[in-house]
Amino acid sequence: MVTLILGGARSGKSRLAQDLAGRSGLAVSVVATARAGDGEMAERIARHQAERPSHWQTLEEPLALADSLLGQSTPDRLVLVDCLTLWLLNLLEAGEAVFAEQRQALLETLPRLGGPVLLVANEVGLGVIPMGELSRRFVDEAGRLNQDLARLAGRVVFVAAGLPLTLKDTS
Repeated sequence: MVTLILGGARSGKSRLAQDLAGRSGLAVSVVATARAGDGEMAERIARHQAERPSHWQTLEEPLALADSLLGQSTPDRLVLVDCLTLWLLNLLEAGEAVFAEQRQALLETLPRLGGPVLLVANEVGLGVIPMGELSRRFVDEAGRLNQDLARLAGRVVFVAAGLPLTLKDTS
């Protein structure tokens, strides 16, 4: 089953995903999508790595997320993707062709996976409307992606202040 975990920055969504993965009793693969473009982001990535159990497998994949999911998903392995919002930014930076291809590949791949998947994404449309064209496009595309994923997911959870609110649960 696909579970989508949404929330704002520092809402506790990654912590919830890690807790769910740890309690699953399954082997865990983490697909990390962030790129360390500067020192601050490198520190964030290092902090996330340190918070994960050492026996979890971690894959760094900034673009070809569907391929990574296909390679890792089995009935006895949970795959945690953190985070779809950074993946979306990577796609937008890679150009229209990559964006369209990889976004569609993810949406087509998720229903075919053989094991549980936790997807972590920021809900970025709750705040101030950005002034720049690229920033507005990013917010729009993140909202569209989250809606498409929520339709596919069996479970959708919104996290605020570390508290989960289940929006959808078809299990």
